[in-house]
Amino acid sequence: MNSSAATAGIGLIAASTWGASDFAGGLGARRAPALLIVATGHIFTCICLIAWSLGMHLPAPALHDVVFSAIAGFEGSIALAIFYRALSMGAMGLTAALTGLLTALVPVLYSFFRDGLPSALTLAGLVLGLAAIWFITHTPANGGPATPPRALLYGALAGCGFGAQLILFKIASGSGIVWTMTSGRAAGSVAMVLMLLLTPPKAPWKGFWFIGILAGVLDTAGNFLYIRASQLGRLDVAAVVCSLYPAGTILLAALVLHEWPTRRQLAGMALALAAVALLSA
Repeated sequence: MNSSAATAGIGLIAASTWGASDFAGGLGARRAPALLIVATGHIFTCICLIAWSLGMHLPAPALHDVVFSAIAGFEGSIALAIFYRALSMGAMGLTAALTGLLTALVPVLYSFFRDGLPSALTLAGLVLGLAAIWFITHTPANGGPATPPRALLYGALAGCGFGAQLILFKIASGSGIVWTMTSGRAAGSVAMVLMLLLTPPKAPWKGFWFIGILAGVLDTAGNFLYIRASQLGRLDVAAVVCSLYPAGTILLAALVLHEWPTRRQLAGMALALAAVALLSA
């Protein structure tokens, strides 16, 4: 298996895992505050990762890698809070699409700058992948409330934050995936605790433990797979394929909740398959 195929294949599994995490978190958010669900997942997986790192007697990571992964974890958690704020301000479709597109586009541009332009086939796959992300995540308002400009601004900031996190995890992976995830999740947990102290949820604090842990474990598995995919090949390929994760959420919603995807989303999934095929070549 060539490096492109390995990167695309592992990235697709990462996207599926992240999609399942978002589905679990979204399902739990119908009964409990989303911030509590995310914080629970962060703290639980942080403890598990610390125990894994120390229990396996892994070599101490380089300070450079710890710093970059900690920044990634902290700013990624802040980006998540900004994204939730953006979604709460009105019509979600355009905001979510803008966030998803920038999440992939930021590392793509960074990879172009660092590694140079890819082959024509890979470039075509990247373009198709970005188009697929837009089609999958963008739901037209259909006469509903317009998206406020501030929501778009917050969505753009969140997307840039998520994209930067993907870049930082790639940079920090020199000391091994486990230490990268451990320091990132530790810093992310600190950020989540600070957000809970600054803006505690008003809803009752109950019903979030199990679903928070499940979502956190799936998210951590997705992080592991993404970092591995980015180590095996180009960052832009790993970022675009992994950013197709909303397709997994939509498919799970269809299978479990019978919430069927729109024609636009189905078209996006078809584009996603074509993109992965090109990126694997």
